[in-house]
Amino acid sequence: MKHGIVLAVFMWAAASIAQPVQQVAPTDLPSNEIAEQLLSDDPSVVQARHALEAARHRAVGLKAGSQEWVARGTAQRRRDRGNGVDFNEWTVGLERAIRIGGKASLDRQLGEAYERLAEAKHGEARHEAARELLGFWLDWLSAERTRQLWTGQLGFAQDNLKAATTRRKAGDASKLEQNAAQADLAEVQRQLSTAGNEEAKARAKLRGHFPSLTLQAPALSEPQALSGDPGAWREHILDESDELKIAKEALKQAELVAARSRADRVADPTVGVHTSSERSGTERIVGLTLSMPIGGVARGAHEREALQQVEAARAAVEAKQRDLEAEIASNLADAVGSLERWRFASEALAAGRENTQLTQRAYTLGEADLQTLFLARRQAVEAALGESQARIDALRARYRLLVDAHLIWGLEHD
Repeated sequence: MKHGIVLAVFMWAAASIAQPVQQVAPTDLPSNEIAEQLLSDDPSVVQARHALEAARHRAVGLKAGSQEWVARGTAQRRRDRGNGVDFNEWTVGLERAIRIGGKASLDRQLGEAYERLAEAKHGEARHEAARELLGFWLDWLSAERTRQLWTGQLGFAQDNLKAATTRRKAGDASKLEQNAAQADLAEVQRQLSTAGNEEAKARAKLRGHFPSLTLQAPALSEPQALSGDPGAWREHILDESDELKIAKEALKQAELVAARSRADRVADPTVGVHTSSERSGTERIVGLTLSMPIGGVARGAHEREALQQVEAARAAVEAKQRDLEAEIASNLADAVGSLERWRFASEALAAGRENTQLTQRAYTLGEADLQTLFLARRQAVEAALGESQARIDALRARYRLLVDAHLIWGLEHD
């Protein structure tokens, strides 16, 4: 029995590590269908898509090779002064360079490498566009939520001014309290104007980058903890990283270029056939031709240059790997920390709301002064703003990991 329990726990843990994440569709983000279309229409993605098509054509050209048949022909007139006879003569030939030393295979592999590199760049363009969409979308939701918060505070400030005015008419409040309530209303109006302006700017940025997106603010969901093991998240994101794929494909391409340069130390021969007619056809000649460049210093220099490019590309892969691992570790820590901060902010918000309600009721009944009410409201507003920002930060941290792991918006197809 004991061994069975241990085995079950072990299998559950192993399954959780092997599959830490799944495809998701958050309700407070644009749907997968809408987002996929937005990403596909993004100018940087369109550019990368055309570059990919160009790379495919380049691969076809490299496979076929640049060597082409060359037709040659000459015509001449021979004069035999001894016999006083003129002869019409001509020569025609056909020749072509031939790739030797495995160069045809290397060119084919190089074309495929160019194509894979372009595919990785296309995937990275979609990934960056998705990051932009996420960032601008959450910035707008944050600004919209702040505007809504100050809109709600406007009603409280108006009610407080009405209460202060009523109490002053009844002789229960001074002109000072009424002026303070009027100043508080003006401050709320100023904050609301600022929040409205920030929301308009965030909306303009979002529309500017994604003009076809319909803007309708959804309710923000509650942040959730990441499922699975952090190590598995790290491995999954690294496996899906288009930046790392670009660096690795660039290394493979550099290695193939170096191999091609090494093969080029032996030049490609040009072979051909020709036929000639001499002495007005009384003599006919059929022959073969062979020419071959003799390699010099330049070919060796090109090979050494290519080998250094390989080492540079290898170092670039190592640098990108380290940068990504550091970024992933930071993002994972941010996801955990931001969730904890949001929970604290939620507790502060609940306490602040209750305190404000009690103080508001006390002030209306004349059991608390205006300054006490203002203090309670300021604390509540700060708590609400803090909770809103903490919620956005927690959602941003989690959704950023989902984007990097290619778990939303069709990024898994890249």
